[in-house]
Amino acid sequence: MRALRRLFALLSDLRLAILLLLLIAIASALGTILPQNEAPELYLERFDADPWLGLINGKHLLQLQLNHIYSSQWFLGLLAWLGLALTLCSWRRQWPALLASMRWVDYRKPRQLSKLALAESIACPNGESALNILSSHLQGQGWQVQRHEDRLAARRGVIGKVGPLLVHAGLVLLLIGAAWGALSGNRLERFLAPGRVLDLLDPSGNNRLSITLERFAIERDPAGRTEQFRSNLLLNPPGGPSEQHEISVNHPLRYRGMTIYQADWELAAITVQIGKSPELQLPLRSFPELGEQIWGLVLPTRPDGSQPVLMSLSSEQGPIQVFDADGSLLGNLRPGGTSTEIKGLPLRVVEVMPASGLLLKRDPGVPLVYAGFAITLLGGGLSLIATRQLWAVLDSSAIQPSSRKLHIGGLCNRNLAGFAAELPILISKVDESRD
Repeated sequence: MRALRRLFALLSDLRLAILLLLLIAIASALGTILPQNEAPELYLERFDADPWLGLINGKHLLQLQLNHIYSSQWFLGLLAWLGLALTLCSWRRQWPALLASMRWVDYRKPRQLSKLALAESIACPNGESALNILSSHLQGQGWQVQRHEDRLAARRGVIGKVGPLLVHAGLVLLLIGAAWGALSGNRLERFLAPGRVLDLLDPSGNNRLSITLERFAIERDPAGRTEQFRSNLLLNPPGGPSEQHEISVNHPLRYRGMTIYQADWELAAITVQIGKSPELQLPLRSFPELGEQIWGLVLPTRPDGSQPVLMSLSSEQGPIQVFDADGSLLGNLRPGGTSTEIKGLPLRVVEVMPASGLLLKRDPGVPLVYAGFAITLLGGGLSLIATRQLWAVLDSSAIQPSSRKLHIGGLCNRNLAGFAAELPILISKVDESRD
């Protein structure tokens, strides 16, 4: 039994909770530095050649589960440990403290008040009248007053004692939501060209939702720099009405527990015409070896597939650069422009089709996370409320009424200086009973 109490005391130690918060913060920072939820081959290829911090290669990184930190066993273990520590702390400390604050403390003797942080004694021949005036003034200021024949007790801001308990409850709820989302959430990232459909299936293979990209636009500044991406989506749930929505960067769509983000863009296809041939729509692929956000395709200029040229571009507005096999520049083309002769053939670019990068996330723990944040903020706000307690005891041991004194004492859990400045105002109200 003693060992169990020691264990509970250790788990509910504030220093342990702070240490766990620090470890979780460090792990969260690592999750923003290291790429997450990528293919294992990417980590092996990248970190075997250049170990992280000079020590951790791709194999070690996978073994430590640093490729999916937020759903790793050790990170979820830290969340569970912190949640248990906060729960035990609330049970062993915050809840008893709240119950104790709800009980009235009745000081009966003047010498008990002399030990308080604030204590004053004033001459008061008419003690009962003074107590009545003090009680009325305190009640008018929002104090709770417990009146007795020769004394009173008052308190204000007791609701502030609920704050720490709500903070702990909110944090525990937030941790539960985060863990639930990490274990049960889904994440899907796809590039979708205009007119294409993305079908989402449930675990049994039935269609749950069809998403059609009706239009995708890239907004650019006069210098050609990207400012915003916008996607017009048509959502078709089975058996339900279709809905049209627009999403853009920082303006996601929340739909039936799922959030659709405008995450990225790429160039999907290019439509060309060679000579008098029909318009041909050809897929583009990225060329990271040529630079960031460079797309292109290799296009043969002869029927037998010989004499190919490389067409590369970095924007749907062009220009499209055409290179020979030896790397020499053969010409520049513009979407919708006129034909240019390339290796004896008229070549025209009709249009370039961009694709919208959609990120779909389903996180069932989001409502709990939001509720946890709200409760934590509410508790933090209530914790700022100062809890003040005041006692006034009439000294009935004096034989002569003129020598009687009223002893006033008080406590405050924060802003004691402000309470000390307020005490003379209360005493001045008592002085009115002597006039």
